[in-house]
Amino acid sequence: MSALDLLSQLGLFLVILGLILLLIPLIVKAIPKLENLPPILLYVYRGDGFTFVTSPLLIMIFILLAIFWWLR
Repeated sequence: MSALDLLSQLGLFLVILGLILLLIPLIVKAIPKLENLPPILLYVYRGDGFTFVTSPLLIMIFILLAIFWWLR
């Protein structure tokens, strides 16, 4: 596998991860029951009609993967 193939796969992974992160607030608005998940899986902040949703676990996984890829 060439370096370009690996870089293309990493880029595709990041695009998919970005789409998932963009869709999480819409999913939480449609299914409010998801707010009951542990904060490490899904952190939800609501205030003045603004909803901020993130996944600390996904962020940690991304950071670890980025460090692993950089050190390789």
